[in-house]
Amino acid sequence: MLKLPPLSLYVHIPWCVQKCPYCDFNSHAQKGEIPERDYIHHLLRDLKTDLARFKPSIQDRQLHSIFIGGGTPSLFYAESIAYLLSEIKKQISFEKDIEITLEANPGTVEAERFKGYVAAGVTRISMGIQSFNDDKLQRLGRIHNAEEAKSAVNLAKVSGLQSFNLDLMHGLPHQTLDEALADLRQAIELAPPHLSWYQLTIEPNTMFAYRPPQLPDDDSLWDIFEQGHQLLIASGYQQYETSAYAKPGFQCRHNLNYWRFGDYLAIGCGAHGKLTFPSGEILRFSKTKHPKGYLRGEYLYEEKNVPEIERPFEFFMNRFRLLEPVPKSEFEAYTGVSQSAVKNQIDFALQKGYIVESEAYWQITEQGKLFLNELLALFLTED
Repeated sequence: MLKLPPLSLYVHIPWCVQKCPYCDFNSHAQKGEIPERDYIHHLLRDLKTDLARFKPSIQDRQLHSIFIGGGTPSLFYAESIAYLLSEIKKQISFEKDIEITLEANPGTVEAERFKGYVAAGVTRISMGIQSFNDDKLQRLGRIHNAEEAKSAVNLAKVSGLQSFNLDLMHGLPHQTLDEALADLRQAIELAPPHLSWYQLTIEPNTMFAYRPPQLPDDDSLWDIFEQGHQLLIASGYQQYETSAYAKPGFQCRHNLNYWRFGDYLAIGCGAHGKLTFPSGEILRFSKTKHPKGYLRGEYLYEEKNVPEIERPFEFFMNRFRLLEPVPKSEFEAYTGVSQSAVKNQIDFALQKGYIVESEAYWQITEQGKLFLNELLALFLTED
């Protein structure tokens, strides 16, 4: 018997105004009018199909959080989001204090909809700012400028949202230390409750992969991270995940559930989900990537049972991204694997100084954060 963790829902809306050259998410440049109503119809059918198919896992569970990501979900009207959320609630009940996040583009038109999204039930907005430097924004293919970004943040503050997040990147093409810290200072001055601050990486099958820009060298990247991290801490932000900082009480509940090896339903083009079954199974699944197939009703793309031998790696790959202690009891309860099965790997990690432990917890160290890939590789199984 496995313990069922909290249950979340991820909703993917795949359209953008244009594809950014660094983006490897399942997003598609808008061509003509978005089939908003038709797509929502299929999202709800997709959810209904999953709830029936996964009933042994879903029965009597409530949604802990919802994350509407993309793409650019803020291209959808607030009325559409309101309808989507109300219809989801008819199919599966919500926890009383559910967190509902919607990703938004900080362009003026979408930002003006914030109050409408709040009325629809959205409690949290995540804005893809990326930089406050207009030249850098152009290089990143963003459609907004710095003034629009600041205006969007100010609108979020008076919209009635419970929280909002700013996505900010560093290590941008030709970016200096001073430019990176100036971006961060501007973000801090706007006082978001949550900041996602992460390094730009070149992903395969992106425009940047085909035509790589000149990025800062490793020494410069380390200086940016080290000084930026200290700036965030001094400004009252707490780092709780590798790239996530929040004021006390404003951590993203949806992301926490993901990194704590929680469960999440997934609907929409290319969405990925994970479900735990009381019988002992853990299932991962994904949905059809292209809107054309999805809008034909072809929802499920792939599903796979996670065998016990792979579960330690999957558990620690998630948990060790968080800086909080890892309860040993949750390892056994959520994976069905005994602690004795990973004793050799844990002992080696302790010896290398990657983690420390108490009777109840494992805790990643500064050394472990620096050598996270080597730490996780201990739990990989050979084919």
